[in-house]
Amino acid sequence: MAEAHSAVAFSFAITHEGVHVNYDREVLHVIWHSGVRSWRRSIRRVVNSVRCGVFPATLSSLALTITGYNAMYLTRDLHKSDIDPSFGLIDLLRRHINLDEPVKGIVCCTVSGFAVWFGVFIFMKYTLRTLFLYKGWMYEARGKGRTMSVVSRLWFLAVKMMTKFSRPMLYSYQGSLPRLPLPALDDTMKRYLRSVRPLMDDENYERMQNLALEFQKGIGKKLQRYLLLKSWWATNYVTDWWEEFVYLRGRSPIMVNSNFYGTDAILLRPTRIQAARAANVTHAAFLFRRLVDRQQLQPIMVQNTVPLCSYQYERTFNTSRVPGVQTDKIVHYGDSTHITVYHAGRFFKMPCYYKGALLTPRNFRCYQFERILADESVPEKGEAYLGALTAGERKPWAEARMRFFRKGVNAVSLDLIVERAAFVLVLEEEECDYDENDPSQLDKFGRTMLHGKGYDRWYDKSFNVIVMKNGKIGFNAEHSWADAAIMSHLWEYVITKDLIEEGADAPVMGHLWEFIMVEDIFENGYGYFCMCGFSPFVVECIQVIDNSFKVAEALLNDVDLRLYMHTLYGKGLMKKCRLSPDAYIQMALQLAYFRDAGKFNLTYEASMTRLFRDGRTETVRPCTIESAAWVKAMEDKSSTDEDCVALLRKACGQHQRGYQDAMCGKGIDRHLFCLYVISKYLEVDSPFLNEVLSEPWRLSTSQTPHGQTNRMDLTKNPDCISAGGGFGPVADDGYGVSYIIAGEDTLFFHISSKKSSPVTDSKRFARQIEKALLDMKNLFESAQKK
Repeated sequence: MAEAHSAVAFSFAITHEGVHVNYDREVLHVIWHSGVRSWRRSIRRVVNSVRCGVFPATLSSLALTITGYNAMYLTRDLHKSDIDPSFGLIDLLRRHINLDEPVKGIVCCTVSGFAVWFGVFIFMKYTLRTLFLYKGWMYEARGKGRTMSVVSRLWFLAVKMMTKFSRPMLYSYQGSLPRLPLPALDDTMKRYLRSVRPLMDDENYERMQNLALEFQKGIGKKLQRYLLLKSWWATNYVTDWWEEFVYLRGRSPIMVNSNFYGTDAILLRPTRIQAARAANVTHAAFLFRRLVDRQQLQPIMVQNTVPLCSYQYERTFNTSRVPGVQTDKIVHYGDSTHITVYHAGRFFKMPCYYKGALLTPRNFRCYQFERILADESVPEKGEAYLGALTAGERKPWAEARMRFFRKGVNAVSLDLIVERAAFVLVLEEEECDYDENDPSQLDKFGRTMLHGKGYDRWYDKSFNVIVMKNGKIGFNAEHSWADAAIMSHLWEYVITKDLIEEGADAPVMGHLWEFIMVEDIFENGYGYFCMCGFSPFVVECIQVIDNSFKVAEALLNDVDLRLYMHTLYGKGLMKKCRLSPDAYIQMALQLAYFRDAGKFNLTYEASMTRLFRDGRTETVRPCTIESAAWVKAMEDKSSTDEDCVALLRKACGQHQRGYQDAMCGKGIDRHLFCLYVISKYLEVDSPFLNEVLSEPWRLSTSQTPHGQTNRMDLTKNPDCISAGGGFGPVADDGYGVSYIIAGEDTLFFHISSKKSSPVTDSKRFARQIEKALLDMKNLFESAQKK
């Protein structure tokens, strides 16, 4: 591999003629601007931390309060007023501070003003936190013709008044968000038993009831007390254990099993030029990072009033998952000015800043990506398949990292260039596109984003951007650092910036001043286009890479992925039926699965708990007593349409209540999971918890969020609809289904399963979903006619 261009910034030599100093002005300029940029970031972070810390108060209110106290107190003799705005505090301080006038009066007034302001700030902060504890508004019906209760309206008004005079930053609400509440053990037991009733016959259900009762009256009480202690001490009693035990301690491959993917807007593309699309996307991603760093990104608000926790945004960029023998760890670096580019088996380090300024899309295209695409250097031995290490089993990768990447050139390259990069961008050599006459093209697109070839991604990176040869884009994201909603927010920004605001090819050249600047950077500069610098790998390391690739290849070849685009109707008809779109789709999935498998099974739907501090996800169990009754009625020819509609409304209502409970901290599975973790720490065995935690989720579902912000208006830009994203199957004999409500008339389903399973077939299940949605539409139309 060609090595990076190097230059000596400063050197000196002592000879008989004296001391000779040699320095390079250009490199010293780069070093200077890099330091200035770092100091600016540090200062900005300190200021922003103070501003967020005093929210919902403001620093300007502090200045006004202190100024007002000084003015009122120092001029009271002039106005002959006996009013003391500090209620005697200023006079008390004056007796104990030994300074000359008027300094003494100013100091006392300033201290008094600050004390009063601080008291009001603390009152506002804890009042806001108390207000956010109220979740009654979540359970109230909203929409046309429905009114909110008096209590909820007064609550909304109080929250609005508390935040009216403050402009929130990204992390402003963090100190005001309440802690995730710990459910009562009795409540969780009741919800759990109700959720498994449709899955068990009478004998098994009675056995499970006895196990639950034994647990509740026995070891469960002790485990609950320990968990209660943690819920008082930690900001969130679930999150740290969830990240550690569900993600970081997993030793199986994260490719397909954990990582998830997202796709492009399938109907629209600003350019077919790969370098131009890569340039626009890279520039937009760094603009998003700037918004996060400066906290200028507005927090996501529910009902434009209630904030969601924003802590996950911090690790979006400059983050890698580092393998360990027993457990991995998430490493987040404070800053990075480069990305890693993978193309044709080679790794490139691509700097994205010059003298503290982000390069423009033109510069990215012409002097970075096009040069990488034109580079014909050959990968070093073992380099092309290096990414397979991150796709295989975690333990061999951890051992290889300690053995072959502890020191030397490859250790430096891995750490400084790959893991410290802002993100990884892959320039694909193949094309993928959407063809309404060939659904397999969309399937191929999804597989490329989900796993690629098993070696051409760095699966440990927080996210990889994939740019196809024809300009289509997507991403592959590691799951431990954040949930899909965070990546969806980033992707929504990137897509809208690229499709709507940029909307064209990055031109080859712009103004004259820009031409002079880029010539200075790239023709006379030092190493702004440079390669990763991996040296040839030893035979033992190549053998480990090959073994990891074999594991990854077997895994990806077993994936059966189907992307189904439903255009008969979308959320428009669901709203006319006065049903929650999410509940409607979940009932369609229950009907489709029953027809496909001939039975009901444990179903997982991801819900967020970001209404609470450091919240991540909770499980909704869509397979309920009500949903099972409706499905059976749909399969019973003697059932009337009116009966089926009534049962469907009841099932959707129960599902919506379960979703609301999960969002409000009243879920089942995270509570039981944490009780199980404590039981393992205490080395006590619970037959109930062992059985609950070993139950397979044969139908794992998730809704991809769409339109979290107002940046994308699908009414004005209908071609900007995204197909969303998906994930691999959770159970060997089950389905993974991700869906997105892309518009009033469009739905996308990403259906994954394993080819090795004799009971699953993704294409067959897609047909079952299509039939279920059609039957539900006909059901309502028939009921309305009658």
